[in-house]
This record gives sequence, structure tokens and C-alpha cells, in this order.
Amino acid sequence: MTAARVRQISAARSALFRGDLNSTHKFAAAQVAADPEDAEGHFLLGIAESSTGRVQAGIQHVGRAVMLDPQGEYRAQLAKLFTLVRRDGDAAATLRDAEQALPTDALSRDTMGCVYARLGDHAAALPHFAEAVGLEPRNTEYRYNLAATLNFLGRTDEADAALEALIAMAPGDARAHHLLAGLRKQTPERNHVGRLVRTHAGSRDGRGRLLLGYAIAKELEDVGQPDEALDRLCAANAEHRRTLPYAFARDAAVFDAIEANWPKQAAAPATQGPSDAPIFIIGMPRTGTTLVDRILSSHPEVESAGELQAMPLAVKKAAGTLSPTVMDPETIAAATISDMGAVGRDYLQRARHHRRDPSLRFTDKFPGNFQYAGFIAQALPLARIVCLRRHPMDTVLSNFRNLFAVSSRYYDYSYDLLDIAAYYVRFDRLMSLWREALPGRVIEVRYEDLVADQEGETRRLLAHCGLVWSNDCLSFHTNHAPVSTPSAAQVRRPIYRDSVARWKRHAAVLEPVQRFFEEAGIDLD
Repeated sequence: MTAARVRQISAARSALFRGDLNSTHKFAAAQVAADPEDAEGHFLLGIAESSTGRVQAGIQHVGRAVMLDPQGEYRAQLAKLFTLVRRDGDAAATLRDAEQALPTDALSRDTMGCVYARLGDHAAALPHFAEAVGLEPRNTEYRYNLAATLNFLGRTDEADAALEALIAMAPGDARAHHLLAGLRKQTPERNHVGRLVRTHAGSRDGRGRLLLGYAIAKELEDVGQPDEALDRLCAANAEHRRTLPYAFARDAAVFDAIEANWPKQAAAPATQGPSDAPIFIIGMPRTGTTLVDRILSSHPEVESAGELQAMPLAVKKAAGTLSPTVMDPETIAAATISDMGAVGRDYLQRARHHRRDPSLRFTDKFPGNFQYAGFIAQALPLARIVCLRRHPMDTVLSNFRNLFAVSSRYYDYSYDLLDIAAYYVRFDRLMSLWREALPGRVIEVRYEDLVADQEGETRRLLAHCGLVWSNDCLSFHTNHAPVSTPSAAQVRRPIYRDSVARWKRHAAVLEPVQRFFEEAGIDLD
């Protein structure tokens, strides 16, 4: 390589480091034009392309770089780009290749950890996050990823220590404070309320204030101050809700489309579906779906694949719509006349990369699949569907108390009590439709019944899923599989009744919700 080309590549790298994507693109494109076989030029051009939203072009260039020079850094970034376009199988294969010649820089090792986490393999992600922190111990992003993974793996004390080290380095890191609050139930003797309140008071970042507000509310609840906790939560949610361009009509239009298109979908000629029998655990979030997932995946013939986006993506692909959202009225209408057997096969192909033992049946615990129950029933004729139900008032409160993915528009309803109530009413109506339309395919399990009679309800669950009895299902809390949902701490405890009828402690605040439900005809007995 000539001195001029070395300077060109160096300039491109420097520009990328500064975040100057235009200059990176200019220098890298000039290098590729001068030498089409230059791997570094293709790599930097691919990173610049993907960073400005042109992911497919980025894949082409980074893929070319890997062909010319299959080094670990290039493969790590290629795996990441594959996950951005939902090519999880290609991402997994690229990671396997990268393991044969590991990159030596911290960013690439952190990237490999993130891709493994995206694929649900947190055990494989851990050594990469640890190495990234070892290489760049001052990088708070790497430290957070390591702590989160330790939490997913149930290594709570190590996660606690990692987060305290991060906070000592970056006292205002709201994500770290939020994760630390959720690691375990806090006590009057051991909590972080004072530190959280001080940090919140000094924060001017909207997202940070939201995270800190939730952390304060959670710890106040833990230490026996439920009224103060809810006051904090109401303030945090109201502040965030004012920033959202959300109206319930957006979600109502989706429910309307599902109900309106179902007769046409139900009347369509049946197509040959796969013979696999996955178990879908659906329902409103925070109603016990993770608990049931742990119970079922404790069975020796079942593994958990986690919360998959495989069915929504398979339906979206079948619809062929170009709308930016995965589910919308246009997509639902187009998908209802698609080949359901093909949807089932596509689903299984996407789910395959999140499984560990193909000889086992698997659970998919994405709660939002309740909107896809009709597609599931037709695309996978042998699939079993389990819907969790919880008292409507507790469902509203639990959704309000949990911070979902802030950047996801799917959960915009969760920051206002009456928005959640409106969403619940439509969920309840849709489940009535599935109950009538899919007899025998969906079993509804009440969280309160499961807590009151764990063995009886577990036997009912296993019978519905076609599984023989196993005592292991009663000891779900000893299941060492990773948990990457907000229920991670709870499902590592035996069944408890703390959350049953929690809403009654806050009956005055929830009175508008109760009145809304009564007017909508929702049974509250």
C-alpha cells in the first residue's frame, strides 16, 4: 500500500473516530475507487453507509471486507449489521467464524457480546463484555453491558459490584441506577433511595429523569412506602407522557383491523403447516408470562427461546408491506390472505437461531403475540397457546409501574393509567374473539389461580401443552437459565402472593380506572 493510501485510510479512521461520517465516507469511497480490493476501505465505507441508515449497502461493503481479509473486527461489525436487518442466522454464523480469530479491540468484543445478547445467548456474551471492560475499563457503556448480562445470568452480587463501580465512575448514569434498583428487593437497612433522590434532583435529561424516577419508586415500594412510591411514579410518567405524540386511537386502529380481517382469514383455504409444536405464552405484559415461561421451561422436554419477534416479522414479510411499523392495519389486511404454511415455516426458521437444543420443544413468551393468535393457530397447527390473565386493576397498575423499552412505540400506552385501561379493554375483547374462534387452542390461566394453587394450575398447563407431569416444574425458581425481562429477580424466588390485589392499596388513585372499567363492562369481581 502506498503512503498516499495509508494516509487516506488513516484519515477515514480518524474521521470515523470523531463521528464525522461524511468525511469517513469520502475518504473510504476514494480508497475503494482507487483499489477495489482494499479490505479496510470497504470496511470503513460499510460502517459509514450503515451509520447513516443504508444498512444493506453497509452489509455489502463490510461483507466484501470480510472476504478480502477475514479478521475479527470486520466479522464482529458484519454480525451486528445482520441483526439490524433481522438476519439472525447469518449473524450467528458470522459470530462462529469470529470466534476462530478474535478481534483484539474493545469495541469489537463489546459488539460481539451485544450480538450474542440479541440472539439470546447471554452466557456466550459474558466473556466478550468482560474482555471489553478489561481492555477499556473507563468505558461506561461496556461496564453497563457487563452488569446487565451478569443480572440476566442470575449472578446478582457480581452485577451489584459492577454497577457500583460504574456509578463511582459516572455518578449520574441513570441506566446504572435503574438496573441496580431492580437487582433485588431493597430493605430499610440496605437501599439507595437517598442517592437516587439526589441524582434525580440534579438530572436535566428527560430519559435519565424517567429512569431515575422509576428507580426511586421501585425502592420506595420495597422499603414500605407505597404511597410515596406511586406519587413518584405518577410524576415520572406524566413528565414523560407529555413528550409523546401518542393517542390511543393509534392502537385502537390495530385492534379494529385484527377483528375486521379475521372472518376473511378464517375462511381462507387451509395450507399445509409445519408439524412443530411450539408453546406461545401471551397476554398483557406484567401478568405472569415470565413465571409461566419458567414453569414450562423447567420441564425436561422444553426450553425457553425467550421473547421472540419471529412471528411479527414472519407476518410482516408475508404481508409484503413497506410501512415502517411491524404491525399496522395495512399489514394485517395484506397478511390475512397470505400462505399461512409459509408464515409458519418462516417463523420456525427465525426462531431456530434462539434455540439451544433442537430436540426439545420451545416456548416463545412475547406477550404481544396475543394480537397474532389467529396467525399462530393457522400457521402452526400443532402449536399450543397459553394466555395469562390477571385482575384488570392489577394489570393496569403493573403496566404503569414497569418501565418498558423507552424507545419502542409499542409501549407508549403504558405511561398513563387511562391509556392502559383502554388498551386492556381492547385486549379483553380480542381474547373473547380468540376464545370463540379457536376452541381448544388457547388456554387462559389466571395469575391469581396460579399463585393460589401452583400444582393444580401447573398440571392444567402441562396437559394443555401435551406434556407429562414433571416435579421440576414446581421448582421453577431453581432454573438457572438466563432471564432478560423485568421479572428476572421475581422468578428466582418461589411463588409468592405479594402482588395479588396490590391495586387495593392505591384504590383512591385508581378510582378513575375502576370507573372506566365499570362503564366498559369489565368484570372486576
